[in-house]
Amino acid sequence: MSPRTPQQFREIREEKMTLIMDVALEHFSNVGFHATTINHIARHAGISKGLLYNYFRSKEDLLAAILNRSLTGIYNDFDSDHDGILSGDEFENFIRKVFNILREKKQFWKLLFRIMLQPGVIENVFNVKNSSVKISGMPLGEFSEKFMSMLVDFFNRKKETLGEDYDPVAEMFMFSNTVKGFFITYILTDEIYPDDYFEIMINALIKRYSVK
Repeated sequence: MSPRTPQQFREIREEKMTLIMDVALEHFSNVGFHATTINHIARHAGISKGLLYNYFRSKEDLLAAILNRSLTGIYNDFDSDHDGILSGDEFENFIRKVFNILREKKQFWKLLFRIMLQPGVIENVFNVKNSSVKISGMPLGEFSEKFMSMLVDFFNRKKETLGEDYDPVAEMFMFSNTVKGFFITYILTDEIYPDDYFEIMINALIKRYSVK
């Protein structure tokens, strides 16, 4: 048997990390982040505690990795041409991507949201100074500033065509709260939606908030 190639080692490492994160997500959600131990995760993942520590330094590091992967999956194409300006097409693609990911991975986001609601988790993991959470390779604080700056600029540009009576700040918060509200309602209820409901919501948001 020939020795494994570097690519094969990377694939094995990725498979192990995904397994560990999947097990951790389930147990952080159902048992509780603070009650779940590294031993507990390793046992249910079918690996040794020492091997788990080869991939993740702590529970906090493990949860940060789950967040890194999930948030990067959403925001990685927010500014797809990396010019620092959110275009109308990029805004529309972002909305479609968020809603499609939500629909395809409802159980994942349900579990993750339940973890975030547990006492002390957000304060611990999202501590901007010490957080190992990164989005698209950028530290959380740096990405958040860039994201908000581009979103503010996007809605400010609409004022050029909508006139002085247009309030870009109010519009931005309305958009943000609409998306958050739908997100929370969808993942926390067992309501059955029609097959075309997501497409209707996507088109309504694009029509209401997009700019060309």
